[in-house]
Amino acid sequence: MAVERVLLAAPRGFCAGVEMAIKALAWLVRSFPPPVYCYHEIVHNRLVVDRFERLGVVFTDDVSAVPPGRPLMLSAHGSAPEVVAEARRRGGYVVDAVCPLVTKVHHEVRVRAGKGFRVVYVGHEGHDEAVGTMAVAPESISLVSEPADVAGLDDFDAPVAVLAQTTLSHRDWSDVAAAAKDRFGDVWMPGRSDLCFATTNRQGALAEIAAACDAVVVIGSANSSNTMALAKVAAESGCKRVLRVNAAAELPDDLAGTVGVTAGASAPEELVDAVIERLAPAEGTTEVTITDEDEYFPPPRELRDLLAAMETAVHASLGVPPSRRVSAADRSAAASDVLAALAAPSISKK
Repeated sequence: MAVERVLLAAPRGFCAGVEMAIKALAWLVRSFPPPVYCYHEIVHNRLVVDRFERLGVVFTDDVSAVPPGRPLMLSAHGSAPEVVAEARRRGGYVVDAVCPLVTKVHHEVRVRAGKGFRVVYVGHEGHDEAVGTMAVAPESISLVSEPADVAGLDDFDAPVAVLAQTTLSHRDWSDVAAAAKDRFGDVWMPGRSDLCFATTNRQGALAEIAAACDAVVVIGSANSSNTMALAKVAAESGCKRVLRVNAAAELPDDLAGTVGVTAGASAPEELVDAVIERLAPAEGTTEVTITDEDEYFPPPRELRDLLAAMETAVHASLGVPPSRRVSAADRSAAASDVLAALAAPSISKK
């Protein structure tokens, strides 16, 4: 390679929802003997999934296949109401690690449908988040992915509400939203955008550097909606060569000049480090930051209750007086560090 310099987009990588979900599953692995079950991939990243699988986590697309009584985590993408009910019916310890931003959209769907609206939901068919959201009010919701889909919808007698999958690119969302307004006129939309702030920030950071790059490397999995949106943003921002890779080993040998690097919201920082090492920029790496993120989502309620009970038991067994008891420092622990500590395998840098 003849890479001169790397422009590193910031923010990049894990969002607050992914941070919460990964740390929550790590707590479950440490708290229960294997197997621990997880409905769907906890996040859409192969390294993350493989690492948990080696620790005894079984990822399943069918909660009825989980043996009764076994601990089960529901993924960050959100689950259909009947899936949540079936998970709890099976009698095991259940942790719902749904991202709070997805919960917001589920609430909006439920409320709008309850008020007689027809919900036009902008998302990707088959994506875990879209599947879970559509199941909240299946008789009152229509899925669209692009402006042409809006033209194919029936005429609705009911008022129309337009909601979105949180991981869409802003352009994908705005184009479809504009088409819905043109088609249906006075549509209802939430006062605060459904698009994830972290997704928007990562796209903005990449747009800041893409036009100045001879190539852009987007790190993340092909089934990650926000990763694919980043690749699209890079191309639309003027970069002529955009590469989506799972890991450093997938980089071609002919990269040269200035290379931009970013990572999807499900990609750990160790993958970024490996990519930069492989690129080996002669003039070094410059991080370009457009905003600082300090959002924090605490562990799911079920896990907070478990951790509190464990802390109380440990403190009591050790005779620690209440005034000197210290709670687990979840906020200060980065999910990338937690993941790296879980018997981390070496990352290929060839």
